Amino acid sequence: MIKVLIADDQAMVRQGFGALLGSQPDILVVGDAADGAAAVSQARDLAPDVVLMDIRMPVMDGLEATRRIGAGPKVLILTTFDLDDYVYEALRAGASGFLLKDAPAADLINAVRVVAAGEALLAPSVTRRLIAEFAARPNANRPRPAALNALTPRETDVLRLIARGRSNQEIAEELVVAEQTVKSHIGRILAKLNLRDRAQAVVFAYETGLVIPG
Repeated sequence: MIKVLIADDQAMVRQGFGALLGSQPDILVVGDAADGAAAVSQARDLAPDVVLMDIRMPVMDGLEATRRIGAGPKVLILTTFDLDDYVYEALRAGASGFLLKDAPAADLINAVRVVAAGEALLAPSVTRRLIAEFAARPNANRPRPAALNALTPRETDVLRLIARGRSNQEIAEELVVAEQTVKSHIGRILAKLNLRDRAQAVVFAYETGLVIPG
């Protein structure tokens, strides 16, 4: 059973998402919060697997709440159609994915399952925005690429393709290997680089200069 906490300052959004997710046999909505501070508190008390997190909330915004929640539940950021300015910072704060608020109901349900399973969820429009954000940033704050030395050449290839937004199946086809082999490579990459999921891997790949935007 996937336990979900919904954090949004609009009661109708919380109720609507709650009713939709609660109707699924494998999802249990354990609580909801109207601001970021309440989301942090409830995340600690209720130990959800996934937190649906709006960015723009009173008392504490979703970005700071994501930071404070830390390494426990996976955070799925809810964003408006025109995308929030905080996409990059939310990934840095530990978010595992993004979902447009006007996405179809089936997409929301699938997003919760994907993120709960440990995969990252980056919509193509969000990925494009993320890449544009990296392209505009100075390189001075990049960590030393020495960490990349821990990866084998094949693992490095896989990381590049993850950062390009490729799915496991697409990576398998491009490298002519089994999809299970790709999953094994990804597991080793995350472990070696001490990263939580694919979203963090994308950030790492761009920050170290392994992948250049454009």
